[in-house]
Amino acid sequence: MITSSDIFAISSQKQFEKIALKVFRFQYENNLVYQEFCDFLKTDPHKVKSLQQIPFLPIQFFKSHEVVSNTNPIQETFTSSGTTGMITSKHLVTDVTLYEESYRKGFSEFYGNIEDYVVLALLPSYLEREGSSLIYMVKDLIALSNHPESGFYLHNHDELITKLIALDQAGQNVILIGVTFALLDLIEKHEFQLQHTIIMETGGMKGKRKEMIREELHEQLCKGFGVSAIHSEYGMTELLSQAYSLGNGVFECPSWIQILVRDTEDALAYIQDGKTGGINVIDLANINSCSFIATQDLGKKNPNNSFEVLGRFDNSDIRGCNLMVL
Repeated sequence: MITSSDIFAISSQKQFEKIALKVFRFQYENNLVYQEFCDFLKTDPHKVKSLQQIPFLPIQFFKSHEVVSNTNPIQETFTSSGTTGMITSKHLVTDVTLYEESYRKGFSEFYGNIEDYVVLALLPSYLEREGSSLIYMVKDLIALSNHPESGFYLHNHDELITKLIALDQAGQNVILIGVTFALLDLIEKHEFQLQHTIIMETGGMKGKRKEMIREELHEQLCKGFGVSAIHSEYGMTELLSQAYSLGNGVFECPSWIQILVRDTEDALAYIQDGKTGGINVIDLANINSCSFIATQDLGKKNPNNSFEVLGRFDNSDIRGCNLMVL
């Protein structure tokens, strides 16, 4: 039996691979959708001895199937954002405490104690619907910050501008997390010079603005907020963990997540570091669903295991919770 303490205490590559192979066998035996997919590929689970031999479930399966690895009651159903009429993904979560432990430990690993920050959220498009895993996480981080100034600032830009300036001038550490188009809207209303504030974008224009390449976007945001770097969060409805970029679009993973980059011409083959391909994510926190997801993101992996997101496959849906550079 694999426990959360096994997953979140990983400290070496050997340990990661050992637990990942255990998770693979568990999910093959208990997740009927994943088992059928592996059988379709004629995968013999007993012969899978490395990460590269594990089949990665295409992320589109979350739109058409219930991807679960146990029969426990569903505690939360997270859904992807999408335009009207679009089929959205559903992630059925049978143990939401795993998600909470994952994003709390992940945040702490990259940013330290949440109580050191005021957390301000500029996520207007998400609060108008239920089922957002991003909103679930940010709402909890706001509560954990235990600061009266933390909160959501929907379309209330004037109050947010006043608050950002006052907190920054007081020397208070702040994290402003928002969807890309909302951050751009804010700096059009006011140009800042912030010294103690981290700006974290979660991606997504949602059709409200033209898409920009990351360099152009981050240059504009850096200028508008008066900061030297823009942080980013890489996560998605179908996963239970996030990777973070502290600037320059280079993402790093907590110890229970790893990225593999597949060949765009052959989904079962992998390419060397520095080459562009499809991003496969291993998220061991996703043990009750599927930990091996083939995303529709294009990217490249660096020798130190960090990675960059460079775009999306053609004809893939526009999604709001993960970094997009089209």
